[in-house]
Amino acid sequence: MLDIAEELHRWVGQGREFAVATVVAVGGSAPRQPGAALAVDSDGTAIGSVSGGCVEGAVYDLCRQALEDGQTVVERFGYSDEDAFAVGLTCGGVIDILVTPVRGGVFPAALAAAVSGEAAALARIVEGPADLMGRALLVHPDGTYEGGLGGHPELDRTAAGEAVAMLDAGRTGTVEIGADGSRCGQPLTLLVESSVPAPRMIVFGAIDFASALVRVGKFLGYHVTVCDARPVFATPARFPEADEIIVDWPHRYLESTEVDGRTVLCVLTHDAKFDVPLLEAALKLPVAYVGAMGSRRTHEDRNKRLRDVGVTELELARLRSPIGLDLGARTPEETALSIAAEIVANRRGGSGTSLTGAHTPIHHDGPRAPDGRIGSVA
Repeated sequence: MLDIAEELHRWVGQGREFAVATVVAVGGSAPRQPGAALAVDSDGTAIGSVSGGCVEGAVYDLCRQALEDGQTVVERFGYSDEDAFAVGLTCGGVIDILVTPVRGGVFPAALAAAVSGEAAALARIVEGPADLMGRALLVHPDGTYEGGLGGHPELDRTAAGEAVAMLDAGRTGTVEIGADGSRCGQPLTLLVESSVPAPRMIVFGAIDFASALVRVGKFLGYHVTVCDARPVFATPARFPEADEIIVDWPHRYLESTEVDGRTVLCVLTHDAKFDVPLLEAALKLPVAYVGAMGSRRTHEDRNKRLRDVGVTELELARLRSPIGLDLGARTPEETALSIAAEIVANRRGGSGTSLTGAHTPIHHDGPRAPDGRIGSVA
């Protein structure tokens, strides 16, 4: 639901009534991950998607029904071999959809938090006692919460603790707890949607390739910073789509700014006086990705210089250099695509090989990257 927060926040401000269908669980080759949502207002206007088109019509009808009767339901959609015209997923996967009318409660506050970039988690009961279905809790990073799930007094406290843990990792997914707030007893399932500030992409080196990478980074949902020590090149005119432009020595800026397990660092300077002190610092940080541009000769020389200043082999193994996947890229735009493809593969656990003729999953259950995220966050 939080993936379409901006539009839903406008709907709330306009006083519209609406219902939201949210993916709560997936199996097989499902097209959308938990948290993906489709919303329908009382006029029949629809936004978002839960399946990329396969079952949108049926889910639309469920939302219209929820607006009429005020009931929360969970519906499962899968593939039907018996009836080619049955409503189902052509990809062969299975998705469970929670459909609920949105009428006040914590939902407006959750949407407002998502739109403003605040960290918060929306926890909803998606499986359990019928009288608790769809109940919601808005949880803040410090563990405080708004709303209530009903049931046992300990339930809210336990749910908030689970939601904080998922929020810390920037994850969206389900967690199972006891209906009395314990780890045993009658179980119920929570869908926890994490809303966190956009992950950072820091591009070092104000060159033409950086300009293309900024555009791709913004397209992927990153908060993009360009850093270069040369003020004549690091200008808003050259990088109009960047969120920040920093004129400073790269290593000095990196040491002074905040990064986390979702941050990606792209070093495009390929100049030893910038690269070596920058990468010496970068490879010690718990970030998701560190990549450096340069030829293979530049790469070998750079690695030697990094070893000379004390960078370990374990730290060097984290460096993606030469940066990007082998797409045969030539232009800045093609190179930016190559870099972005490697970042996505690293984040989602992809191999980077062609899907044609491969026997690997199209969608991966989780990333190999150190950020530990599953599903969407920004």
